[in-house]
Amino acid sequence: MDFKLRHNAKMRLISGAVLVLGLPGLLFLIVWPLSGWRWALLLPVAWELLMAYGFFFGWRHVIVRRAVCRSALLPVSFDGYKVLQLSDIHIGTYLRNRGFITKLVRLVNDQHADLVVFTGDLVNVSAEEVIPFQHALGQIKAKDGVYSIMGNHDYCEYIPVRTERNIEKNQTVLRYLEGKIGWKLLLNSHVLIHRGEDAIAVIGVENISRPPFQDYGDLKKAMAGLPAGMFKILLSHDPSHWRRGVLHQTDIALTLSGHTHAGQIRVGHWSPSRAAYQEWGGAYEEGGSMLYVSTGIGGTVPFRLGAWPEVNVITLKAER
Repeated sequence: MDFKLRHNAKMRLISGAVLVLGLPGLLFLIVWPLSGWRWALLLPVAWELLMAYGFFFGWRHVIVRRAVCRSALLPVSFDGYKVLQLSDIHIGTYLRNRGFITKLVRLVNDQHADLVVFTGDLVNVSAEEVIPFQHALGQIKAKDGVYSIMGNHDYCEYIPVRTERNIEKNQTVLRYLEGKIGWKLLLNSHVLIHRGEDAIAVIGVENISRPPFQDYGDLKKAMAGLPAGMFKILLSHDPSHWRRGVLHQTDIALTLSGHTHAGQIRVGHWSPSRAAYQEWGGAYEEGGSMLYVSTGIGGTVPFRLGAWPEVNVITLKAER
């Protein structure tokens, strides 16, 4: 556990130095020649106050965001079905703030969702981060269960001793722990949810991403045996997969992703994630398909400003 604490401390130190010293200094140097030292000093001071809020309070401010997915493929028996999405917990960040996870679990259960899904990045670096939180995470309940997929961090390829054996060991332990807490991990596979004679499919792929992130997913394998025209929910960690491999290429009605964190900073409709991702937060619809990108719960650094930690509830509506 000591390494995880050192890792988090190092990440906080680097991020803090950039946000609290680097950017304010840059603002001062840019504004000073244009408006004088008083205005040049005012902007960095305002920035420092905002950053302080993000570091001390913003990451605790969990909100619930709601959306509706309408589809002609959805059986009427599933009309009003509630899917709760969690993403990017990065649980090692809360080793010294365990009450935050207890609060999160309580908020999740208060939504009384029919299904809970987790779209990847449970850990920062290694599987043992989950151990102190097994009981709390095991309390997440839904009528049709909890299903999860792996994000890029869950492959534990950022561990300090990066050998194939250590990586495989951590992946095996993480998969075991998710099963132990009652989460059903979908590894390029699917499951059917039934209501009487009707059914919908929940599909989970391993990480499908762009460099520098690894690509392990196989959507074709995950969908094998599913009939055309069935309402399908896809869990895919990286939202860029939707446009590259789902939209206009499959009949998947709803894709749930995370990964971006919205850069952990959001001002209105702007986020630094826009520079890297076309779809980075919220709902996107095109060609009868909907993508919902959760900006997640945590990050390797406990900081959020505007892009508050979020629990997402998507209600399914049958469209006729």
